Amino acid sequence: MLQVLVFLGLTALIGGLTIWQCRKPVPVAAGEAKAYFLAGGSLSWIFVAGSLTLTNINTDTLVGWNGNQLLMVVWWELAGVPGLLLLAHLFLPVYYRENCTTVTELLERKYNYKHLRATVAGLFLVGNVFIFLPIMLYTSSLFLKHLFGLEMPLMVIATIIAVIGAAYAIFGGLRAVAISDTFSGVLLFGMAFMVVFLALNAVGWDLGGLPPERLQLFGDESSRLPWTTLLTGMILTQLFYWSTNQTITQRALAARSLKEAQKGCYAAALIRAFLVPPIVIVPGLCAYLLFGDIGDATYGTIVKAVLPAGLSGAFAAAMVAATMTSFNSTLNSSAALYVCDLHNAYINPDSHVRRLSVRVSVLFAILGIALVPAYMGAESIIQLIQQLIGLFSMPILAAFATGLLFKGIDARAVMASLLFGAVLYAVFTFLWTPLHFLHLMAITFIACVAFSLLLNRLIRPRQKSA
Repeated sequence: MLQVLVFLGLTALIGGLTIWQCRKPVPVAAGEAKAYFLAGGSLSWIFVAGSLTLTNINTDTLVGWNGNQLLMVVWWELAGVPGLLLLAHLFLPVYYRENCTTVTELLERKYNYKHLRATVAGLFLVGNVFIFLPIMLYTSSLFLKHLFGLEMPLMVIATIIAVIGAAYAIFGGLRAVAISDTFSGVLLFGMAFMVVFLALNAVGWDLGGLPPERLQLFGDESSRLPWTTLLTGMILTQLFYWSTNQTITQRALAARSLKEAQKGCYAAALIRAFLVPPIVIVPGLCAYLLFGDIGDATYGTIVKAVLPAGLSGAFAAAMVAATMTSFNSTLNSSAALYVCDLHNAYINPDSHVRRLSVRVSVLFAILGIALVPAYMGAESIIQLIQQLIGLFSMPILAAFATGLLFKGIDARAVMASLLFGAVLYAVFTFLWTPLHFLHLMAITFIACVAFSLLLNRLIRPRQKSA
């Protein structure tokens, strides 16, 4: 009962601090959509950094990477540092210059074609609703079930988390999401580093008993992460994730200014370089020494083994907060994509933003809960995420790259490349896999750009002759 009270108390404290910080009204001079989805451009660099970090770090990260029980997967986190720097210096100046609310708005400006913007927004929505939301709920529910030995079904746990997390996105908009992210981050990192310390203490501060392949930093071509992928698909996935992904980039677009947004990106890059690697690697390696190869059950098992019983409530609060921050961030960005890119463009440009956002957020949350069973039993949930997002990430990144690097590209050629890229990567993933999926992502990206340029040459002459 004491731990339940600790859990409820810390959860309520984060909520209370968020309400207190949000007591001042959001500036609405720039319009209702920017006020709700971009916090009226009111975020300081601290909240930008906190929200960027906690939107990315959640239970699927902690459960998934520790579940690999390999040192080399740390590259997924370290590669985020150049990803954040590219966002700060390459993409943010363009987004701010074009006064974008969503990243897809930039595509409409570059190609002068709203249907391309809507198509890419639709792809983001499919990824958010059918991949990210249910996986977040699944991994957090799985963790809590292992930590407390809960007998209740995963679906019940997932529903409770979804309801609490959705409340931030629905009632507070992006400002409440970003502020709760930052406060939750302080608790999460404090507890996560305690687990690192206790796990190392449990193995006598000696990882020497691990098999050599578990401690390899650079894998060969037969490993789960060959070193050559760091030069191909790894770079491109980070560029997509940090610079063209609405859920992430939206936080930087909500800053008071471009300079404030860039400062937030720098702070998030420092956190990713020095604080994130230990919490996603060390507990998994220690768990291998203690329990062997136990997959995605690793993090919950090691925490239950090393954490004093008196802190279980606090740790549960940290993990649920981490899930809720990512869940509510994804809900908020999904609502922004639907309202700004689809509903306002095709149904009703004068819709009530907040009311419509509440409705679609509730719908997306329900779909996320319903899809949780689809991911139960995956061998490695984090690898599954990285593999599935290639279906739309590389075609979308290619659309941005083509628009920024080349002039006079017909939007219809880019639209066709989105379908071409998704089909090509699906063939690579489900029918024929000659290389590591990160290499195949790079091939898909290059093929999409080349397909757009080739098709553009076929379309343009016809237009001139007509």
